Amino acid sequence: MARIIDVVEAPDMGGNEIMRRLPETGPGDFRLGSQVIVRESQTAVFFRDGKALDILYPGRHTLSTANLPMISGMIGWVTGGRNPFPAEVVFLNMRQFVDQKWGTSQPITFRDSELGMARLRARGTYAFQIADPAMVVNSVVGQQGAYTTDQVSDYLRSMIVQRFIDIMGEQKISILDMGGFYNELSAGARASLQDDFAAIGFRLTAFFVEAITPTEETERAIDERASMGAIGNMDAYMKFKAARAIGDAAVNPGGGGTAEGMGMGAGLGMGMGMAGMMAQAFQQQPAAPAPAPAPAPAAVPAAPTTAAEVQAVIDNLDMRFSMGEISEDNYNRLMQKWQQRLKELGG
Repeated sequence: MARIIDVVEAPDMGGNEIMRRLPETGPGDFRLGSQVIVRESQTAVFFRDGKALDILYPGRHTLSTANLPMISGMIGWVTGGRNPFPAEVVFLNMRQFVDQKWGTSQPITFRDSELGMARLRARGTYAFQIADPAMVVNSVVGQQGAYTTDQVSDYLRSMIVQRFIDIMGEQKISILDMGGFYNELSAGARASLQDDFAAIGFRLTAFFVEAITPTEETERAIDERASMGAIGNMDAYMKFKAARAIGDAAVNPGGGGTAEGMGMGAGLGMGMGMAGMMAQAFQQQPAAPAPAPAPAPAAVPAAPTTAAEVQAVIDNLDMRFSMGEISEDNYNRLMQKWQQRLKELGG
């Protein structure tokens, strides 16, 4: 004959243990007069024949038709309290399960008001607790002997990420400004997730966004946007990039012949045109009319033929070296070359 259970309790539920079923392997033999002890941080659900008969709150409970009236119809009077009946008790941990992690497993693509498109990762923490013990047992735990936060974390994480993506899309804010909206995003996600948690018997008690980080591609776009913002005008920014490309050709002429002539002309274009373009960019007011379309690329200028033109190339080299864009060896080699040319022209 199976052992008759006189006292049932779960005194040592761990911090991540959501539920424990006693007996763990299936219904045990109870009789009227058996004791169920429920700790302060617990709630117990009394089951018989797969049905939840009563919810037991903290305290010592004696199984009787007087104390637990819902079991009277299930047990029947024929036993008179003398014969055992099969039943089970499910203990649920009612404490908050804190410091639960969530995050996107893959970068998510968003439409960004400043960058056009942005690929972002997000992560944070949340906390939850049991709101409806019977629902948790019936809809989540099932017939398992024990259940922990690790077993439900993947499902909750997927649910959180889905809702958070919706919230991010609705905000219409740029990644450049998102650092100041973490509180709003956290509050919006928490409100959106309440019904989802309630549908499986849980209550979301806290939700925090720890970080929203761009991928490497988006970081490069942010750097480009920062450079454009420092210059102040998109047209001037594109001219600046074109001028930098020409300057690169001047610094790296490719050695001799036609390539060197192109480098000399490019150096002249950089030296003579950079100051004008930058001055135009910084002086242009926001209300000024849109600039005229950029002219078609002109032919490569001829090599410098005057001392002033050669001096412009030298000035360009000084600027590029001070910005760290060319190495010291390359700078010394090119400087020696153009200074010699300047001497030949009597500069």
